[in-house]
Amino acid sequence: MSYGQGGPQSQWDPWKPHSQQPWNSGGNDRTPDWAALAEASEARNKRRRLLFIGGGALATVAVGTAVAVAVVSANGNSQASNNPTSQLPATADIPSESTAPTPSFAPTSAPPPLDPMDFISSKTKDTAPLSVTGLFPGTQLTMGETVYKKGPTADTRSCATAAAGTLPKVLTDNDCTRMMRVTYTRDGIAVTVGVAVFDTEAQAAKAKQQADSKSIVESLSGGGVKAFCNAAVCRSTTNSYGRYAYFTLAGFTNGNDVTTKDTAVFATGDDLAEFTFRQIRRRGEAQASAAANE
Repeated sequence: MSYGQGGPQSQWDPWKPHSQQPWNSGGNDRTPDWAALAEASEARNKRRRLLFIGGGALATVAVGTAVAVAVVSANGNSQASNNPTSQLPATADIPSESTAPTPSFAPTSAPPPLDPMDFISSKTKDTAPLSVTGLFPGTQLTMGETVYKKGPTADTRSCATAAAGTLPKVLTDNDCTRMMRVTYTRDGIAVTVGVAVFDTEAQAAKAKQQADSKSIVESLSGGGVKAFCNAAVCRSTTNSYGRYAYFTLAGFTNGNDVTTKDTAVFATGDDLAEFTFRQIRRRGEAQASAAANE
């Protein structure tokens, strides 16, 4: 007796729940139909590939959309970019280029500083009060670490009387108008500085040029300073700045001759010549500053 022979066998659908798998007909060993199983597996794999391909396309579209949104956001206001043209501001609302004239400013520059040399080059500008105590103030001066004690001073309008050797003629020929002298001492060394005043810078420069080794200022003693450089060999210098020519004469107060080995005497003369130059230059700077502030 057999069962289940009356109707058609059910078909197995791998995608339909509770469907029965086909078995090989005949016999009771219930051996699976391997060919049918292989076809079902191939069908499942094919459908999965189709789903994967479709899902990848959707992902690509999503990524592309995200990139597009990011680009819009990076380039400006994304909301304004998505608005229709009718929602953009009217032409009257958009700022237009200004037609007002651009302000202009006249170029300005600080006036050039006044040259101190202009004020000590001629008597027409060199009008500040002039005196020995003005050029050589105080009772002593310090150059570096060396201190010099101030001695006697003299001031005369007769330049030749304050000079010796060939200097009186040089001063007279170039119309010297005034000679101021001062003496400083240190450690048995004395130096007299003479400042000759001329009307112009050219006259002072010419006097300097004409002076020679025998053109010396007369030494100035007194007020506790012994006579010096009357008969002994002394060291002298000549220079000029502006309308001033200035001279130094340095030697020993004990009457000894100065030699090239006596560097202290040379240093003393150089210090006083440098100090005189600075004082004349300061005179020019003070007058230039005063004129600038008027």
